[in-house]
Order: sequence, then C-alpha cells, then structure tokens
Amino acid sequence: MDGKELAKNALDEIPKANADAKQIVGLVKESGKITGYKLSDETFVAKPQAVQMAKQGEIKGVGVAHRGDTEYLKSIPDGSENNNLGNLPAVSPEE
Repeated sequence: MDGKELAKNALDEIPKANADAKQIVGLVKESGKITGYKLSDETFVAKPQAVQMAKQGEIKGVGVAHRGDTEYLKSIPDGSENNNLGNLPAVSPEE
C-alpha cells in the first residue's frame, strides 16, 4: 500500500463531488486553527458548514475525517502538493 492509499484510509468518508462543486481556495484561521474556508465562488463558510457541504458533494477534492468528536476536512491525496489544504493561503473574511 503506497502513501496515497494510506492517506485515503485515514478518511472516514470520501464524498462524490457534484458537477458544480466548489473548491476550497483559502483557509480562515484563528490562533493558528482552521475555523472556516474560502470557496472558489468567493464565499466564506465555517468549518462545520464546510463538512456538511462536502458530505453533500458541494465541495470537491476533500474527504471527511475526525479527531475525537470533531469532524474536519482533509485533502484527498492525488499526488500533487499544490492543492493540499495545508498549502492554501490563510485568508480573512473581512477582506
């Protein structure tokens, strides 16, 4: 099993994205923790809302994982580092 497969196994769910699914283009952070996301249509969503949207196929390129009781989004490994959530810029909803 390669690293990509191991990373996929760490995801609880890999939702099938809709044809019109948005992409995450920025991270909203508070004290270094991700609290929300900026989407490709310029809207901002809170982390829990983004998890629900991903489950409904409204956000592409991400899977759902959990730590304790908290669900969060992770990039689906595709061999490219450029589109990993951790490599996206931090953005502010006030911009």
